[in-house]
Amino acid sequence: MAKKRVLSKRKIFRFFLILLLLVITGMIIGFFIMYHNSLQPVSTNGKEVSFPVEENSTLYSLSSSLKEKKLIRSEFFYKLYIKLNQKEKVRVGTYTLSSTMPMSEIVDILGGKNYQGETLVTFREGLNMNKIISIIAQHSKNTPKEIKAKLKDNEFLDRMIQKYWFLTNDIKNPKIYYSLEGYLFPDSYNISYEDTIEDIFIKMLDNTEKKLEKIKSLIQSQKYSIHKMFTLASIVEAESPNAQDRKKVAGVFFNRIRNNMALGSDVTTYYSIQIDMTERDLYQAEIDDCNDYNTRCATMKGLPVGPVNNPGIESIIATLQPSNHDYLYFVADKNKKTYYSKNYQDHQKVVARLKELGLWYTY
Repeated sequence: MAKKRVLSKRKIFRFFLILLLLVITGMIIGFFIMYHNSLQPVSTNGKEVSFPVEENSTLYSLSSSLKEKKLIRSEFFYKLYIKLNQKEKVRVGTYTLSSTMPMSEIVDILGGKNYQGETLVTFREGLNMNKIISIIAQHSKNTPKEIKAKLKDNEFLDRMIQKYWFLTNDIKNPKIYYSLEGYLFPDSYNISYEDTIEDIFIKMLDNTEKKLEKIKSLIQSQKYSIHKMFTLASIVEAESPNAQDRKKVAGVFFNRIRNNMALGSDVTTYYSIQIDMTERDLYQAEIDDCNDYNTRCATMKGLPVGPVNNPGIESIIATLQPSNHDYLYFVADKNKKTYYSKNYQDHQKVVARLKELGLWYTY
């Protein structure tokens, strides 16, 4: 009798084990059916919906809006799909979507795949032409090689010089790396995939003209040329850690020019070798390499041959209206606080003090 009871318990255990496995298998199959169904269009006759994607949005953050507009079946499975397919990129712009689209198509559209419409593209203050070229190539059919070729196209440059009062023959100097560097106003622009590079440059230059119109008389009243003012404004843009310091920093550079000193700007040296400031510190050989951009070279006095980035309006105004003081040196700490000195000895003391306090900025 004891043996029969043991066999019965084994049968019961086996039964429940099989039942458990069947339940788990059923749940897995059910899960995959639900996942598969979630990928399908919400409806077969849905209307088109205008769907905006703002800056700093992510595919994850758009889930609730997509669900609210009935463009996806499930936020959970939408996020799972993104995770499984390693989808991360999203493009700023306004998209035309429909509930008749499968989830995969919606995700691809929001990520920019095969997108033919306009995208709102932001160029922040201080971007150099290398970065602008990369952004334009990312959002249009134009390749970096084609964009760089346009910047060396004399026929195009002559038309732009004739069209815009702020462009002069200075931009055609063969020693300049990129002819329009410094003149493409930092802002947000609607760029179509089909836009030519000329379309995009004209759109940006039109905006530059619009922004400069308010200060045109101030620009034209300067004893320095427009090109030189924009060149210095680009250095002020990169060297000023915050807006409050720009006029004072501009004043330092003008004092150094009046005293026949080298500007001593790191940003010009980095630009001369075409690497980003955040990449690494400069080598001594790079500092000593005298060329038409490197103002750290002791024998180079005055401004470089052209701008080193595209400055914002505050840096341009700061250069047109610099602070009046006697400072010849400045340095910013890691907290972006700027210290000014009237001579090299005091400047070195400030540097030593910042290093001692652990406030010296390193890349």
